[in-house]
Amino acid sequence: MDISKPIAFCEHLQLSSLGVQPASISFQTLTLESDHFICVREKLGEQNQVVIVDLADANNVLRRPITADSAIMHPHEKILALKAGRTLQIFNMETKQKVKSHVNNEDIVFWKWISLTTIGMVTDTAVYHWTIADTTSAPQKIFDRHPTLVGAQIINYRASSDEKWLVLCGISGNATNPSAFKVKGSIQLYSRERGVSQPIEGHAAAFCELKLDGHQHPTKLFTFSVRTATGAKLHIVEIDHTAPDPPFSKKAVDVYFPPEATNDFPVAMQVSQKHGIVYLVTKYGFIHLYDVETGACIYMNRISGETIFVTAEHEATHGIIGVNKKGQVLSVNVDEQTVVPYILTTLNNTELAFKLASRANLPGADDLYIKQYQQLFQSGQFSEAAKIAANSPRGILRTAQIIESFKQAPAPPGGLSPILQYFGILLEKGELNHLESVELARPVLQQGRKQLLEKWLKENKLTCSEELGDIVRLHDMTLALSVYLRANVPNKVIACFAETGQTDKIVLYAKKVGYTPDFVGLLQHIMRTNPEKGAEFAAQLVNEDSGPLVDVERVVDIFMSQNMIQPATSFLLDALKENKPEQGHLQTRLLEMNLVHAPQVADAILGNEMFTHYDRPRIANLCEKAGLLQRALEHYDDLADIKRVIVHANVFQTDWLVTYFSKLTTEQSMACMEEMLRINIRQNLQVVIQIATKYSDVLGPVKLIEMFEAYKTFEGLYYYLGSIVNLSQDSEVHFKYIQAATRTGQIREVERICRESNFYNPEKVKNFLKEAKLQDQLPLIIVCDRFDFVHDLVLYLYQNGLTNFIEVYVQRVNSVRTPQVVGGLLDVDCDETTIKSLLASVAGNFPIDELVHEVEVRNRLKLILPWLETRVQQGSQDPPVYNALAKIYIDSNSNPEAFLKENNLYEPLVVGKFCEARDPYLAYIAYAKGLCDDELIAITNDNSMFKQQARYLVRRRQPELWAQVLVHENIHRRALIDQITATALPESTDPDDVSVTVKAFLSADLPIELIELLEKIILEPSPFSDNRNLQNLLMLTAIRADKGKVVGYIDKLKNYDVAEIAKIATEHGLYEEAFLIYKKYEQHAMAINVLVEHIVSLDRGVDYAIKVNKPEVWSRLAKAQLDGLRIKDAIDSYIKSEDPSNFAEVIEIAGRAGKHDDLVRYLQMARKTLREPKIDTELAYAYAKTDRLHDMEDFLAMTNVADILEVGEKCFEDELYQAAKLLFTSISNWARLATTLIYLGENQGAVESARKAGNTQVWKQVHAACLEKSEFRLAQICGLNIIVHAEELPALVQLYERRGHFEEVLSLLEAGLSLERAHMGIFTELSILYSKYRPEKLMEHLKLFVSRINIPKVIKAAERVHLWPELVFLYIKYDEFDNAALAMIERSADAWEHNQFKDVIVRVANIEIYYKSLTFYLQEQPTLLTDLLTVLIPRIDHARVVRMFRQMDHVPLIRSYLIAVQHLNIEAVNDAYNDLLIEEEDYKTLRDSIDSFDNFNNIKLAQRLEKHELLEFRRLAAHLYKKNSRWDESIALSKQDKLYKDALVTAATSAETEVAEELMSYFVDIGNKECFAATLYACFDLLRSDVVEELSWQHGLNDFYMPYKIQISRTMRDKVAALEKEVQNLAKKDSQKEQHEAEVPIINPGGLLGNRLMLTQGNGFAPQGPPIMPNGTGMMGMPPMMTGFASF
Repeated sequence: MDISKPIAFCEHLQLSSLGVQPASISFQTLTLESDHFICVREKLGEQNQVVIVDLADANNVLRRPITADSAIMHPHEKILALKAGRTLQIFNMETKQKVKSHVNNEDIVFWKWISLTTIGMVTDTAVYHWTIADTTSAPQKIFDRHPTLVGAQIINYRASSDEKWLVLCGISGNATNPSAFKVKGSIQLYSRERGVSQPIEGHAAAFCELKLDGHQHPTKLFTFSVRTATGAKLHIVEIDHTAPDPPFSKKAVDVYFPPEATNDFPVAMQVSQKHGIVYLVTKYGFIHLYDVETGACIYMNRISGETIFVTAEHEATHGIIGVNKKGQVLSVNVDEQTVVPYILTTLNNTELAFKLASRANLPGADDLYIKQYQQLFQSGQFSEAAKIAANSPRGILRTAQIIESFKQAPAPPGGLSPILQYFGILLEKGELNHLESVELARPVLQQGRKQLLEKWLKENKLTCSEELGDIVRLHDMTLALSVYLRANVPNKVIACFAETGQTDKIVLYAKKVGYTPDFVGLLQHIMRTNPEKGAEFAAQLVNEDSGPLVDVERVVDIFMSQNMIQPATSFLLDALKENKPEQGHLQTRLLEMNLVHAPQVADAILGNEMFTHYDRPRIANLCEKAGLLQRALEHYDDLADIKRVIVHANVFQTDWLVTYFSKLTTEQSMACMEEMLRINIRQNLQVVIQIATKYSDVLGPVKLIEMFEAYKTFEGLYYYLGSIVNLSQDSEVHFKYIQAATRTGQIREVERICRESNFYNPEKVKNFLKEAKLQDQLPLIIVCDRFDFVHDLVLYLYQNGLTNFIEVYVQRVNSVRTPQVVGGLLDVDCDETTIKSLLASVAGNFPIDELVHEVEVRNRLKLILPWLETRVQQGSQDPPVYNALAKIYIDSNSNPEAFLKENNLYEPLVVGKFCEARDPYLAYIAYAKGLCDDELIAITNDNSMFKQQARYLVRRRQPELWAQVLVHENIHRRALIDQITATALPESTDPDDVSVTVKAFLSADLPIELIELLEKIILEPSPFSDNRNLQNLLMLTAIRADKGKVVGYIDKLKNYDVAEIAKIATEHGLYEEAFLIYKKYEQHAMAINVLVEHIVSLDRGVDYAIKVNKPEVWSRLAKAQLDGLRIKDAIDSYIKSEDPSNFAEVIEIAGRAGKHDDLVRYLQMARKTLREPKIDTELAYAYAKTDRLHDMEDFLAMTNVADILEVGEKCFEDELYQAAKLLFTSISNWARLATTLIYLGENQGAVESARKAGNTQVWKQVHAACLEKSEFRLAQICGLNIIVHAEELPALVQLYERRGHFEEVLSLLEAGLSLERAHMGIFTELSILYSKYRPEKLMEHLKLFVSRINIPKVIKAAERVHLWPELVFLYIKYDEFDNAALAMIERSADAWEHNQFKDVIVRVANIEIYYKSLTFYLQEQPTLLTDLLTVLIPRIDHARVVRMFRQMDHVPLIRSYLIAVQHLNIEAVNDAYNDLLIEEEDYKTLRDSIDSFDNFNNIKLAQRLEKHELLEFRRLAAHLYKKNSRWDESIALSKQDKLYKDALVTAATSAETEVAEELMSYFVDIGNKECFAATLYACFDLLRSDVVEELSWQHGLNDFYMPYKIQISRTMRDKVAALEKEVQNLAKKDSQKEQHEAEVPIINPGGLLGNRLMLTQGNGFAPQGPPIMPNGTGMMGMPPMMTGFASF
């Protein structure tokens, strides 16, 4: 351990190796909010990116295409805050959602996460806080910036842990005062509580909290550092002082800067809260460490040659992490193993070492603490010694021995005892450990001061444990519960809950901690002590969400054992509320107990229908016995039981009983109702009617009617049917109801049902009512009226002399039926006078047309003439009345034509139909009057009345009607058209008549007929001769149908639409007619258009243009000539018209035809009136095409609007390079000029132009041209400007390779390595090229620049060209150790190197490579195999290795390996090693192996060794048999080789009497007396004394037997004495145990240990000696000494 450095320095990564551009590593583009993420903004090509490096997984760099001015990552989560201008956005990158956004009113110059939920934002004027705790709030202004910070660059903003204090740091140049330090630091310290700012001169600042000795509260400190011209200082001051702690004395210590760092100053500061150390970083990369409490400088050194511009706290080590300008991510922290020794030895500051070790629990000062403690304690300074012990690092002096020493220390007279002083200091220090808490609690509770204990628990001063809880439980159960909860002792917590009555918390707590107590035992105990709580607890156990925690039936047994019926009922009601099938027996039990003891409760339970799975027959029987007939009936299923109970209908509520029948089947319901009627019809009839009514649909009306009729109760039938008849659609029901009502005298009801019902059989009812012979025939009249039996009714009433009911029928019932009644009376030859009087008596309205029909079909129409005339006189306007009069007048020929024309009340259609067969003209009059179009057309067609039809059509003006008569299918169309042309239309003077008629002809597509019609009304004198529309129509029709007449119409007509007609004529191919019209009306532009576009005669067009000489004519002619590709003529025409408007088309066509000379003339004319870029552009191009470069120079020199770049590009494409050079030079387009110069052969000029252009594409073009002409020097200049763009590099390299310029491309890339903008691609491509063309240089290149190449690409390249050493090197650098190892194995001749292979093989991930490498070494490097196995021992499967080498028969090669791994005691290893030792005949090593490592097949090895030719190996076989308790085989083998000592040891070890006595008998049998005596000694405990004595007596061995006999006597006496003592002790313990059990409560608060402290008073059990051995020695498993006597 090197104690010369108290810090640990670590380089975490190099940002440039991750692909981050060096230009992006700066304070403006890189942010570090914590030791979790680095966020970098960079620009690759044209794309902006945000690069996020997770320091925990640096290989997975996250890149996102984001454009922003600033980006900062959340300190711990993947939340990214972005700033673009004044727009702020926060995104959660894991959920891919926007967290918050805001548009600020001011520019933000600095922002930073100051906590996990808040961003601090600094503008030019103020500081704001923006929280992410919600999604809507805007940033909140906190304070204004101090004037001292105006113009300063803000470099940091921080907040204290409680965010009450804020500090803003900025730096600025100090140009005004030459004597002052060059960089001025300004700090603004702000208090949020006081709303006050304080400006401070300083460069870096931080907040911290420190727990100082003797202080009750942490001390809040503010530290800052400043460098001025006079020196540098670190200041540490207290903020927010808390009484009564003593104030912290301000510290101001010098900060040392070396002489070479004259301009260095502090840039960052972090404080380690754990160690109380300030890390101060300077601009030049120095790190300073200061102790916060004392201000002492601990260490200073330089850690970076570049500026560390951003830092954060390194949480893992409580150090500081930062990034320098080279992209190194560095961290520095206190080395906890060396810092205290460093302070002691190097700084020689014992006090600081003590404080730091105590504050941060650091090693290094333990011996000093112990020594000082012992000195103070021995000198009696107990208070100081207690402070040393309390502050000892890692609690090295807070042990049981220390507590015991303070207990035993003498108390000073009148002062506190040392132990109390010790505990007081510990309480001030912080939390007591387990042992201290227990030792302090005992005396405090004995003194009755439990409130102190409560206070310490609230302040977390005590470490809770089960032992502490047991002590507290004896004094306060609630306080003990709190201790148990904190100590997590579930069984004791639950016991306390039970004893304190908090049963509702037991289950919740048990679930929370995952503990399952004995709930049944708990419940029994609680039930005995508090039945009410017991009931609540039982319900809680059963209703647990995850399922009952106790058996419900067991709980019920507990209730019943206490005879608690009501609580048992409440419990079961709650437990069985889910009504599960498996709870059926419990439901039955619940109902039984209440039916026996409390029937009302059972009735309520059954009424609530809570349960459905109990024994229903059993419960039904009990209900009947208890008098609950309704409940019994609900539960009975047997019909006999139901009938027995249900006849007592008066007992039940009627509604319930009616509802009950819904549960019965149809058969059961009918049987029950019949039983009810049979037993007591008077009592039960009403209920039966209600039941039948409600269930009529289910039971069927037929059966119910039969039931009522069977018991002859028409009253019941009437009431039953009366309740369902209005809802029933059964005809039989309605008929039976009419019958019942009739028989019960309910005539009004009969009348009502006959009137309202729609479902009875009318024929059947009519016949029944006829047979019934009722006094009142009104029901019969109603039925016959409704169902059209009027004829039958009239016949029945007339024959039975009931004519007065006929009058009743038509007068009171239904006057509408009067026509049918009149018809019926006529059929029975009733007198006309009677009929007329009947008609006269009908007051109501009835259908007159029906009456007319009835009398008309019977040829009695005149019968009603007087009645009709009467109606007319009464002012009737009913059409049927006048229809009838019209028919009578027509038949009687009483001036019908006048009636038809003058009367407007008849119906034309009806009368017309009547007239058709009698007089068609009268029918025409009627149809025309009623506008009956179809009927009129039909009658006129049938009777050839076309003149009338034509006049009607013209007057009618209906397009639909015209379309109907003008269809081609109409055979009368020609005759009709003739009448229209000749008569109807000439007669008309109404323009609408003419208009509609013409439209009809147009719609019918009759052009010839239309021409005839129009000529009739236009060419001949008429009111319509000058009508413009008709003339247009005539022209149009002629154009479409008769083109030969158009010329004649042009001369004759003068009032038509010229433009429209000419256009239509053109569209129909009448071009000459159109030209004639335009010419006649002097529309020259249209005329020339017809000539050139339609007649297509350019010559006539030229003549016409010369004749009229109009610009528009020349312009249109020029367009036609241009379309006809007569370009020169067209340009001449355009020049004559002076019309440049069509310049685009002229330019295109002339340019395509190559007529640039003519085009120049046109464009010069066009420039006179137009300033169009297109014109100037094409003029310049035309100059170039005609090689008029001087004109072009003049043109370029004058003002123009030409697109010179476009002209230049076109000239370049046309290989007009001189012209292009002039053009590109005029606009300073160096890019295109460079390309042009290439084609002109001016390569040097091209390179110069490309340099001025500075464009990658230009460099590429110039480079390609230089390469094409083998100008490699110029090509390299171009290439160096191309290869700095990574995306261009592959194509450039490929270009060189395709042309075979390998040396040149290598030179180019080697030169590119020194470029400032050299990137990874250059190093990578050079590596690939080396692999192809200079393989000898690749390894050197890789070693120099491996961190800057794309390793995967180079790996592929090296693999393709078989460069195996380089490939292995790359695999190792890329951490592809598997592939590196495989490559060395497969290409060992080139790539293998032993030490390198060892380093690689231990880092591979695929374990199969281990075994592949072993095979490889066995085959190629067997001498190094052991060395390889040495490094692989921790990683390989040793059994598999042994198996491999066994199969290849090379086990001796791995002897050293087997010895090295045998300590793992693996069977395969042991077997292999043992086999090797047997083969080498090394019995000593084999015995050691067997005894040390027993994991092998002992018996198999023993069987193998017992046949060995060497004695020692046979001894080993006997030894193995002995180890595996195969005593007989072991002794037999020892006997065989006469190894009697081995046999004796085996027999003694066996501990079996039979084995020992058999060996003793063997020695007696062979006469070996000495071995007999040795057996008595060795197997003393195993031999039976009587057997030994018998053998001795039989074979005369008494002398050898006597010592054994003496020892037997002594041993027996000792055993008896020990046994007596043991019996006495046991009796004493049993009496003590019985007394103790009588005093202990049911739930032992102290557990097994009571209030004993195990550390000081043992484990709580009585001390026990070692178990007595059979020989009475008391030794634990040790055999007796081989002396034949027991040891004393």
